[in-house]
Amino acid sequence: MVDLKAKPYYLADEDIKWVEDTIAGMTDEEKVGQLFFQLTSSHDEEHLKTLMEKYHLGGCRYNPAPGVAIQEQNRKLQKYAKVPVFIACNTEMGGDGACADGTVIGSGIKIGATGNKEYAYQLGKMANEEVAAIGCNMAFAPVCDIAYNWQNTEIIGRAFGNDPVRVADMSVEYLKGAHTIDGFACAAKHFPGNGLDFRDAHISNNVNDMDVEQWDASYGHVYKSLIDNDLDAIMGGHILMPKYAKSINPDLQDDDMMPATLSPEIMTTLLRDKLGFNGMVVTDASHMVGMTNRMKRCEMLPLSINAGCDMFLFFNDPDEDFATMLNAYKNGIISEERMVEALTRILGLKAHLGLHKKAKEELVPQPDVLASILGKEEYKEMQKAISKDAITLVKYKDKDVLPITPERYKRIMIVHVKGAGGAMDELMKAMGYGGGNPAEMLKEKLCAKGFEAFIYESPIDKMKKQIAAGQKPDINLYFAGKNAIADFTKDMDLVITLCNVQNGRPSFGVSKGGGEIPWYVFELPVVVVGCGAPTMLADIPMARTYINTYDNKESSMDALVEKLLAGEEAFTAKDPIDSFCGLFDARL
Repeated sequence: MVDLKAKPYYLADEDIKWVEDTIAGMTDEEKVGQLFFQLTSSHDEEHLKTLMEKYHLGGCRYNPAPGVAIQEQNRKLQKYAKVPVFIACNTEMGGDGACADGTVIGSGIKIGATGNKEYAYQLGKMANEEVAAIGCNMAFAPVCDIAYNWQNTEIIGRAFGNDPVRVADMSVEYLKGAHTIDGFACAAKHFPGNGLDFRDAHISNNVNDMDVEQWDASYGHVYKSLIDNDLDAIMGGHILMPKYAKSINPDLQDDDMMPATLSPEIMTTLLRDKLGFNGMVVTDASHMVGMTNRMKRCEMLPLSINAGCDMFLFFNDPDEDFATMLNAYKNGIISEERMVEALTRILGLKAHLGLHKKAKEELVPQPDVLASILGKEEYKEMQKAISKDAITLVKYKDKDVLPITPERYKRIMIVHVKGAGGAMDELMKAMGYGGGNPAEMLKEKLCAKGFEAFIYESPIDKMKKQIAAGQKPDINLYFAGKNAIADFTKDMDLVITLCNVQNGRPSFGVSKGGGEIPWYVFELPVVVVGCGAPTMLADIPMARTYINTYDNKESSMDALVEKLLAGEEAFTAKDPIDSFCGLFDARL
């Protein structure tokens, strides 16, 4: 059922014998353990030893920490693994997807804006060179979804764009770059294709309602291109495909419809039989509601394997999930044939990576290798080049605004618009994640060019200061804070509204007469910049000059200032999605 001499394995007879002999010598517990990836919640050696010796894990994924710590963790994992373990990472945009001090190269949408396939190749090569140095051997990448729906916050900044041909070409180049690294695999995601539904499968259903012809021409083209170029593995997404599934099985009722990771029609008939994928399949995370809301967990786990997935991403509770799968195997819910098929793909990929031929101490590079690779200058230069080529002038109605020079616009007010936020944002900030303040960064860079730049203080910000100082807040700042237009505009020559929104929608103070929302676009020049999610025109459609930088890194702020000073001709990137969000008024 699995051809280990064919793509993507290309195994010799001796390698195939290792796969077969290893499976034959496994206990039931060892077989079941190979089906699981697990997050490492601690670097403690006893904890890692237990993971490998009690649960016999087939794969692990990192937790954020410095590269040195992750490398040592990976060394311990391989030390206690009877069968070498997959160690995966999320190198969607750089080595930061495996360690805290990894280098950000560029997101999918940012690279898509450049139109330069070489950047996608270098992302695959550089990001995974960096993580291979800490002992990772698999990337949960590329993200080969298609950004059709601007409200889809899961992939809008991660996909290469909304053009299937571009997404296919960029994804293949990423794969080729990663494959320059010896013993390294890619698991493309999220099959059968995210980007149509506005909902997030972490918290809801996600539906791809394309018919057969539409899917084959779009997502099908992407995955067939990757498969033809030796894609090692696929991550199955918790995505419902009602029209396609019913075309395969007309007897399916709506109530019987399952997400792809629980659907044999999608994971076996479509992926294996029609597309001819011979490699390994791992599910997306098992806690996601798009998967868990269809049945009891004890039924869901074995069904996923029976549907055609080979590995399961993350325990919920290790003892409970392991026991569920072990009982399902011993009781025949997972057949011997299906178990051997899954194990053959898992071990076949490990043999393809050459893990079985290395001594334990060779599976993770030595510390001096990491020191010579992590944060290499050429990676940082690549980030700068991508930042420069990616910045996109999406909308330019007032043709005389650019270039911006100190002679024309000496006084620049920067309005820092943030995302809606929430508990998780606050937690991440408290833990030290989230980077610096791009508004302060932009202010410093503009002042260095001779401008008098300052950051706008909203009425709500002023009230917060009063509260922090133990004063009674002046509520009139919010409810009656309006003033004459001339008074509002007299201290500035131009406004830059910097939308530092990484996901979702912006949050405005909605103060009466305040400056957070650029109601004043006809009163003085305003440049709106999206330095995260590229969809800010949906909430600021009145913007007459709108630019996307796609992130808030310093290299992007440097490139932004350079292009603002150079003028319209300096913007060469093309919008990789519909940044107007399909809205009529956003184009006015």
